[in-house]
Amino acid sequence: MSTLMVDYIISLDGYGAADGWPGFWGMEGPEYLAWLEEDSLEGDPIQLMGATTYRLFAESIAQSDDPGSQALTAARKVVFSSTLSEPLSWANTELVGSDPISAVRDLKARESRELRTIGSLTLARTLLTAGLVDRFRVVVFPVITGATGRERIFDGYPDVALELVDSRTFDGKLQLLEYIPTVLDGAPAAEG
Repeated sequence: MSTLMVDYIISLDGYGAADGWPGFWGMEGPEYLAWLEEDSLEGDPIQLMGATTYRLFAESIAQSDDPGSQALTAARKVVFSSTLSEPLSWANTELVGSDPISAVRDLKARESRELRTIGSLTLARTLLTAGLVDRFRVVVFPVITGATGRERIFDGYPDVALELVDSRTFDGKLQLLEYIPTVLDGAPAAEG
């Protein structure tokens, strides 16, 4: 049986990217980059993504020769899309055109390797709402991009309680927070 981890990098105000800013908001440091490379190789996870993330990564990461990009290219990847068609150009990528909830439920039942999402806001939201996410990990970058931010990570999410199970600081400025999520039916009742 496998587990599913949703991974995000965000600005303090909850954006996944910002117009005019470089990747990682230009704030990635050597400690974070070393951890990111090590983490991407640990346990040989199966990477799950949607079509938008696939298109972005297949164009940029697949052509890169840095070790982290090469590891991601070598990894098994599953893309959920009704707009892409086979054959896919990025090595080791499987296309699933059916319901992602059923497909991920099946993957969790038959795989022993961890499943992880990359980006893919809609896919991650769908899987979390369905109760399929076992861990939720966020790296918070110390920047507020209220004027230029795009891709608000948590818009459209259900109410979710988060139990903190790990935290770490990278390069004295980036904060990793790892949680076990519990999807709620609504706001909890006030204790009286």
